[in-house]
Amino acid sequence: MARINLDLDVLRTLVTAQELGGFNRAADQIGRTQSAVSQQVRRLEEQLGQALYRKNGRGLALTEAGDVMLAYARKILELNDDAVAAIRGVAVEGTLRFGLPSDLAETYLSTTLGRFKRAHPAVLIEAVVERNAVLLDQLDKGHLDLVLAFGGEARNDALRLAALPMKWIGPASGQISFSANEPLPLVMYGPPCFFRQAGIDALGGANIPWRTSFTSPSLHGLWAAVDAGLGVTLRTALGLPPSLAVLDEDAGLPPAPTIALCVHDARRELTPAASRLKNILIDSLTATLAGISQAEIPSHERVLGETPAVILQHNQVR
Repeated sequence: MARINLDLDVLRTLVTAQELGGFNRAADQIGRTQSAVSQQVRRLEEQLGQALYRKNGRGLALTEAGDVMLAYARKILELNDDAVAAIRGVAVEGTLRFGLPSDLAETYLSTTLGRFKRAHPAVLIEAVVERNAVLLDQLDKGHLDLVLAFGGEARNDALRLAALPMKWIGPASGQISFSANEPLPLVMYGPPCFFRQAGIDALGGANIPWRTSFTSPSLHGLWAAVDAGLGVTLRTALGLPPSLAVLDEDAGLPPAPTIALCVHDARRELTPAASRLKNILIDSLTATLAGISQAEIPSHERVLGETPAVILQHNQVR
């Protein structure tokens, strides 16, 4: 039996389409027409002798063979990208000072930084996990080379990777209940904070009274306070611990806007190490985060539903 050599471009298209939620978005991402992307997938199906997609209502869904192929495609592409990075990074060395928010430090970025370190073992990474405002201030003062932060898209050095929905967060147990006649207790960072201001603005627009019940300088502090039932907070669902969950619309809280996740370099000339990490962040996070939807949030980062104790009833306040 003749060996089959899989086309890496087709595999990357397959993975991109799955991450972004469709061939239309994948075509835009990789710079091809939708018909060209469809032809790529058809050629792969002919090569494998298996259908990878089946009709599902007005859209398409992966077949069992498609699920298997997708899993292998991710592994093949990761190995390919690591090999290229390792060869290109042989001469890359020095110190890289990188700042990022807590929301990403322990989840999405740990894998990315691990891959970067394996590909560039001579680079010393100094990672700083801090609030967004602190990170941007440290970048402007020259204490950091590269920063990944929420908000700040108005800066002239901002490269937006994704726009993520802000969500009201409460304990996963659902054990919160606040009277409609009392201000909503908020668990927030102190000002300045993009999430804090967005939450206050959303509540003000809905005529919902509020009070600050707990302020913490760290994300872990916020999570602990919410878990203890001291109030609710507003964040993205990224990095949400299992003890917390996104409150659904039945909670009576107003919708909040999206927030941009941007990479910043203060428009300074980057070292080879910083430039390489910036490219990795763009490649790994743009596709992953652009496809985030409720269905793609990890199982413990779920939406609370049909839990009467969670209903805050502040929608009755005028």
